[in-house]
Amino acid sequence: MAMAPATTAVAPAMSAAAALTGTYSRLFALCDALNVRTAPPGPGPQGGITGADLAQDEDALHAFIDAEAVRIRERHGCTPRRDVAASRVLHDYLWSVSLLMSGPWYMERRVPRVHPNDIRLDLTKSTFEIVPGSDFACLPDDPAAGLPGARVTPHAEALRAELRSAVVDHVRPLLATIGPQLRRGPRALWGMALDDLVSGIWHLGRTLDQEDQALRAATELLPHSIPPFPGGADFRHLSGHDGQSHPTRTRLGCCLYYKLDSTQACLTCPRTCDTERIRRLEAKT
Repeated sequence: MAMAPATTAVAPAMSAAAALTGTYSRLFALCDALNVRTAPPGPGPQGGITGADLAQDEDALHAFIDAEAVRIRERHGCTPRRDVAASRVLHDYLWSVSLLMSGPWYMERRVPRVHPNDIRLDLTKSTFEIVPGSDFACLPDDPAAGLPGARVTPHAEALRAELRSAVVDHVRPLLATIGPQLRRGPRALWGMALDDLVSGIWHLGRTLDQEDQALRAATELLPHSIPPFPGGADFRHLSGHDGQSHPTRTRLGCCLYYKLDSTQACLTCPRTCDTERIRRLEAKT
């Protein structure tokens, strides 16, 4: 089995932002599904919006949801309900932004603080940009521990706590603002945040041919409910008719994809029974 990349050596003159830029380059090369690129500091393109705008500017939030509704009409040939478009675009944002923090943690045991202003969105293309910051947490033996902006945590559990805190601090303002558009309460919204944090780590592990290692990492990160997350990673294994054991979990939230294509609900959808999961898992192998 391939192992996760070792913590990357850091040149003495390298900045924390440069170290994170290198990490993101490796992450983007691994995860084609992560539609993000790095961007330099300073103002973004004229007319663009940031993650902070989504939580602070009602017009930006509505434009964010409207752009997703247009994409759904183009891809699926239907006009989605407002809450469906909001759920789909929130899922995309949560998955992408969480992986921008959990990816460096999984690959190199570094947790960047991605602030909402660090995220830029192109609503037309449904792409993200990140401005790598100079604020990240790491372990004492990390070569980057001496860089300005690096915050050393004493052990692995403290670093996991830092990752949970970084994700919560980023997404909390957006969940509070977009919640009424989804017509869901805090538990369901934080369930979505939990699902996307866990699934990003799972996805990265499969990409690296390290699924078992990624499942353990996600379970150590969220072994049970740690507020505001309403549950844990809660992976389990299903035995298929082929005798193979397949990992799965049941999402605590719902991205409402089944409203766009009722024949293609997510494999971890809470509406999918284990019998259906086994059938579809076997079809993928």
